[in-house]
Amino acid sequence: MQQLPLALPDDGGVRRLSLVRLSSEIARSLAVIGRVAVEGEVVMPRSHPGGVYFTLKDRTAQLSVRCPGPRAGRWRIVAGERVLVSGTATWLNDRGQLQFVADEVVPVGEGAIAAAIEDRRARLGADGLLTRPRRPLPMLPAVIGVVCGTEAAVRADIESVVAVRFPGYPMAWVPTNVSGPGAADAIANAVGVLDARPDVEVIVLARGGGDAAQMLPFSDEALCRVICACSTPVVSAVGHERDRPLCDEVADHRYGTPSLAAAAVVPSLHDLRTVLDRLRLQRDEMAGRRFAVAAARLAAVDRERAVRTGFDVARSRLEQAGARTRLMHPARAVASAGLRLDRVDWRAPAQRRCGQELHRLTAARRHLDALSPARVLERGYAVVRDGDGAVVRDAAAVVAGASLDVQLAAGGLAVRVDQVRP
Repeated sequence: MQQLPLALPDDGGVRRLSLVRLSSEIARSLAVIGRVAVEGEVVMPRSHPGGVYFTLKDRTAQLSVRCPGPRAGRWRIVAGERVLVSGTATWLNDRGQLQFVADEVVPVGEGAIAAAIEDRRARLGADGLLTRPRRPLPMLPAVIGVVCGTEAAVRADIESVVAVRFPGYPMAWVPTNVSGPGAADAIANAVGVLDARPDVEVIVLARGGGDAAQMLPFSDEALCRVICACSTPVVSAVGHERDRPLCDEVADHRYGTPSLAAAAVVPSLHDLRTVLDRLRLQRDEMAGRRFAVAAARLAAVDRERAVRTGFDVARSRLEQAGARTRLMHPARAVASAGLRLDRVDWRAPAQRRCGQELHRLTAARRHLDALSPARVLERGYAVVRDGDGAVVRDAAAVVAGASLDVQLAAGGLAVRVDQVRP
């Protein structure tokens, strides 16, 4: 009888995974979702050194949210207010918990938006940014920088004004996102790019109208501080006359629409030509008046009288010089010159120079005497030379019976070597 194998337990097609593998699968699935925006009510906000934590709650769901520390200070996070949170969902392996990391927190509703703007206005006012001195607009900027949305309406409005006032005027356009998540950072970066260009002498923030939520990026506190830190004058032309975001209050100049701002910063070619024509006319009139005054003064000059007066003055000066010469007796002049010559001590420089040279010569002579071989011989030393006249410095170079010449301080000796002692 054939034995049947033992039956394996039926797992129902369920995959068996380790906890680490399951956590990785969850994290990988969340990464596919990417960056999203979620709306809900703020519940139990808590501040920690790492940022602000709260629960985003809706009618049937809730989500844990973490706002990193560097960003949390920019947002208004108040319990009970509805907000739109942009960010990414992450899975915490160590806690087994889903957490939403916020990139931006935007209030929802006109009341919450107004409260958030008021908080930012208070902080900007405390730093003196709302009352800072405003810079004037240049009359003829080299280049006008414009930060606007990617839509064509605002740019077309500004270009139509440029075409009327000064066709072909140099403009630098930086299209960017002006509403929605991340718009405030995008606008601030665009302003920084234009401010870094040395040829851009005025920056225009341009946007059409919109509701309170769409206009909120232009009330961002970080953007307002970037505008205040610019070295280039900034013009705010955001929305219509009823829209007053915070950038209007910190910019150097504010206009109700982008068209009005363009009319203010773009010079009028017709007006410039009119001013130049007026200045040329004033120049010609001034030159004509000065020429007429100079001609009148020249015509009033009596040239013959001026020549006679000049001759009279010259004759008077010559006569005064001759009188002074006659008053001085020649013998007296010679005696005066002799006295001045006697006062000159011409011998002293020569005597001083001779003394210096004598001192130098004496010092050199003492130095030569100290180095002289004769002085060495006077102290009891002798110079020994062999038959060829070479100086003997080593006894090993001499053999017994050799004839040597010994020079003393006074005279010399002719000797023969009896013994060599190396």
